[in-house]
Amino acid sequence: MSGLLALLDDVAAIAKLAATQLDDVAAQASKAGTKAAGVVIDDAAVTPKYVTGLPAARELPIVWKIARASFFNKLVILLPAALLLNAFLPWLLTPLLMIGGAYLCFEGAEKVWHLFVPHKDHGPQQAETLDAAHLEEQRVKGAIKTDFILSAEIMTISLSQIDIDTLWIQTMALAAVAIGITALVYGAVALLVKADDFGILLSAKGRLGATRAVGRRIVKSMPAVMVVIATIGTVAMLWVGGSIIVHGLHDLGWHLPYEQIKHAAKVASVAVGSIKGFVTWLVTAGLDGIVGLATGFVLVPIVSRAVVPITGWLFPEKA
Repeated sequence: MSGLLALLDDVAAIAKLAATQLDDVAAQASKAGTKAAGVVIDDAAVTPKYVTGLPAARELPIVWKIARASFFNKLVILLPAALLLNAFLPWLLTPLLMIGGAYLCFEGAEKVWHLFVPHKDHGPQQAETLDAAHLEEQRVKGAIKTDFILSAEIMTISLSQIDIDTLWIQTMALAAVAIGITALVYGAVALLVKADDFGILLSAKGRLGATRAVGRRIVKSMPAVMVVIATIGTVAMLWVGGSIIVHGLHDLGWHLPYEQIKHAAKVASVAVGSIKGFVTWLVTAGLDGIVGLATGFVLVPIVSRAVVPITGWLFPEKA
């Protein structure tokens, strides 16, 4: 009996330890996923454009193709690469993060710049100007390339937020982030691209006047919904990108931006007196966003006048 009780105590201790470690995985995954919010929102805002101009029946299959490639990119390629990088070249993580942050700043600032200096936009190529199957193949390839860049940023940002050195916890946390974020993004994209079809169906076949009115409202509101998502994505990119730049400079030895933002947030929270946590976050995020916007404005002419021409020369598009 004493041996049986000791065995049960051991089983209980093991179960408690496993539960604690699973809690660690969940906590680390939640923390890492939250920090990658800017990239996630941008991914959800960008992806719907890849189904524009194609038959409605192909929208969900296209989204699924991109989602499947995104799962593969994150879990098979980027997750092992991130863990190997963290194990053997941890000093490279901060520069890579800053490169990803600079990319976010550039993307966000370019969108802000185009609000003030509109550029000629020919719009998505329609299926009538190109064989639909060929167009779909091109769209999917382009979407997968974009997703790979965004996924690399998500995994790098997520890894930087995991503060537990246990390898299997890092692996499970990154896998949880990869699966959760991909399912969230492409589930939201699927809802967005089919929302107008659902609204048309309700407005045409709804039995009640109220139902048909809801359908018409859904159809009319979708352009505004896409604008809101794009705006939130731009703000989030600037906030996250600026935060990465500020923290990267701090880690590399230039503490002034980090310390000044931290001091301003503390002063603001003391002045308000209440909801200090929210005010601290708001001021910090706002100032990080300003840093991100400034960084992006510096990068826009560099990328447009130097990087893009050089890239086009090195990797010419096939006719």
